[in-house]
Amino acid sequence: MKFRFQRKYLSVPYVLFFLLFVLAPIFLIVYYAFTNKATGSISFDNVIKFFSDSTNVNVLIISLCYGVINTFLCLLIGYPIAYFLADKKINRSAVLVTLFIMPMWINFVIRTGATRDLLSWIGLSGGTYPELATIIGLVYNYLPFTILPLYSTMLKMDRNQIEAGMDLGAGPVKNFFKVIIPMTMPGIVSGATMVFMPTISSYVISDILSEYNVVLFGSYIDLYFNQSDWNFGSFMALIMLILILLSVFITRKFSKDEENGRTSIW
Repeated sequence: MKFRFQRKYLSVPYVLFFLLFVLAPIFLIVYYAFTNKATGSISFDNVIKFFSDSTNVNVLIISLCYGVINTFLCLLIGYPIAYFLADKKINRSAVLVTLFIMPMWINFVIRTGATRDLLSWIGLSGGTYPELATIIGLVYNYLPFTILPLYSTMLKMDRNQIEAGMDLGAGPVKNFFKVIIPMTMPGIVSGATMVFMPTISSYVISDILSEYNVVLFGSYIDLYFNQSDWNFGSFMALIMLILILLSVFITRKFSKDEENGRTSIW
């Protein structure tokens, strides 16, 4: 029988990659999360252990707070920068955009170490101001991830609508909230998603900059895995996975609502 090549065979490498490096690790995480460390039998001991210890819950809540603060600051700083970069009357080349992307080309740990040395030099060391040093490091590292999606969205923005809003009597503030914000909402949602979840799961920034005085959820997961407590560490990783899925679900629902809103308007 003669072999006949079909286009669907091109998907075989991607299916294998998905099975080996996506589904298999998730299966292992779920398996270890709901099994007993000593006996290997099905157990809910990790669930009880996590919610019965207030320290674990507090670390999760503190991590969520840091995620919200970092996302808010990145949007607050990144939005005007992206708007400036997307204005072709001001920025006629991609040089300025490249300057904001360049820090992402440097190794993550090297950037964090350099930030620690700089903060210590100006008197904001992690030993003295651990929370402030951690926030500065988080904003510095994740700000480009906010600017890029906002910049991409603003490049496609119809500036005639902004001028029309001004001509119709809307002031700068009202025009900003009624015209500019709705047009750039996809970039805002994308930027917030790219910053919020990585902030919660990060541990290098908080460990180095706060000198281990600020413990985020990612640090706790790393701690238990380093102690070979795969079961409890897997349960905490499963919580992170659930949070990521929730954020993706909310983002997709929000995007669909935005598209439906645009469809109804036009």
